[in-house]
Amino acid sequence: MFNKKMVLEQGKKYDSFYLYDENIVLENIKKLKESFPNVKFLYSVKSNHHPEMLKTIFSQGIGADAASSNEVLKAFNNNVPKEEILYSAPGKSMEDIETAFDKCIFTADSLNEINILNDLGKEKNKIIEIGIRINPDFTLYSNSGVSNKFGIDEEILIENIELIKSFKNIKIIGIHVHSSSQELNTEILKVYYRNMFILTKKVEDKLNLKLKFVNLGSGIGIPFSVNDNPVDVKDLGEELNSLCEEFKDEIQGIQIYIETGRYLCGPSGVYATKVMDIKISRGKKFVILKNTFNGFIRPSMEAFVKSYSRDPKMNEPLFTKKDAFQYVVLTDEKKLETVDLYGNLCTSTDLVGKDMLLPKIKIGDLIAITNAGCYAAVLTPFQFSSQLPPKELYLKKDGTVII
Repeated sequence: MFNKKMVLEQGKKYDSFYLYDENIVLENIKKLKESFPNVKFLYSVKSNHHPEMLKTIFSQGIGADAASSNEVLKAFNNNVPKEEILYSAPGKSMEDIETAFDKCIFTADSLNEINILNDLGKEKNKIIEIGIRINPDFTLYSNSGVSNKFGIDEEILIENIELIKSFKNIKIIGIHVHSSSQELNTEILKVYYRNMFILTKKVEDKLNLKLKFVNLGSGIGIPFSVNDNPVDVKDLGEELNSLCEEFKDEIQGIQIYIETGRYLCGPSGVYATKVMDIKISRGKKFVILKNTFNGFIRPSMEAFVKSYSRDPKMNEPLFTKKDAFQYVVLTDEKKLETVDLYGNLCTSTDLVGKDMLLPKIKIGDLIAITNAGCYAAVLTPFQFSSQLPPKELYLKKDGTVII
């Protein structure tokens, strides 16, 4: 749970703000390291790139899952070793590649990109070590593959072995697969990890090479709804340790990476917004908040999706599930009432929730929204309506707050 006392203290200064708690981030890093002694972790920079968040995470020996050349630079400038910055994204431009060159390991997303990187190697008169992203003949939920914008189909990779071998200025040293996000079922992840070890052996055999790394991708999910059960990282870590022993000959000398996804930063953040006005319209009570759609977009997206579907499907990172956020009115009031929560924008889509049963609210109260540490500020259209955006505050473990 978030630090209510600190949220109330910051609410005296700001009408809306994010508060990220370093202690929670460090605790989550410790859990993963203890559960997975045989792997290294990559932080998904796109989930939250607050400078202090990056400084904390990268200071703990976590590598970077970079999805743009700017994210490569953010990691590189935080002293993350080049070999632990894996740049994986489709459609990299030459400007992206030039910017990130010699600061990361490129993960090629297509045969065309392999060719581009080979040409760059010729131009620079060097052999570039790269990874390749594979769209395998399996998913998290099936033993057969599906079409995908990400990566090279496993069959197409095998069909083009001779072409790949003809490229003299690249050297494939790793593979990456990312099947899905936000999976909480430990047993599903266990099967996926086994399939990844089998795929690793197949790639080495077919391409007649020795890999240096395998990125298992598929970041570890977090509970959003109060009814969600967390991933059992201890159990999952034990399974991965067993796989490492079972496949020890095949993976000898290979570094295993796991992307942390939301796990490190998601639970560390809370979003707080002040009640600016309250009105009654034909018997319904409307609570007007500061910066909702243009402060923390995902609760508004949830309200929008729920209004159109009784059983909406996950569409990360914009929508996870119904009831993915908890709304905490920071008040001592015990009496409950039913209200609609809206924001202060001149659009009716600026909605957080309808017919919500909450403690009786008054103007000036703060409402805190949980799970605001990942895919929150980074997704939100702060520029909408030209209003002042919420502050992003970082609570250090020593109690100081950095803006």
